[in-house]
Amino acid sequence: MSILLISEYILIVALVIFMFAAVRILTHKTIAMGLIGCATFSLAISVLLLTVGGMYEIEFYKDIALTLLLLGVVGTIAFAMALRRGS
Repeated sequence: MSILLISEYILIVALVIFMFAAVRILTHKTIAMGLIGCATFSLAISVLLLTVGGMYEIEFYKDIALTLLLLGVVGTIAFAMALRRGS
């Protein structure tokens, strides 16, 4: 077993823990914390997809992760602008 494979498994475990933390942040009562939690969760999913896709040679994993990252940022900015206009 190579050191790269071991480090990828450690990264996957760390990302799962990070996703649980993002869900905990997402369930706070304020809208801003929910927005931060959602953006954090989408970032963790994208990095997890890149890691697992590289390990198991899944096709189109880079395209899906890039799309998820870009749409997550666009959605976060749009939601923040909508919140600013509403208050």
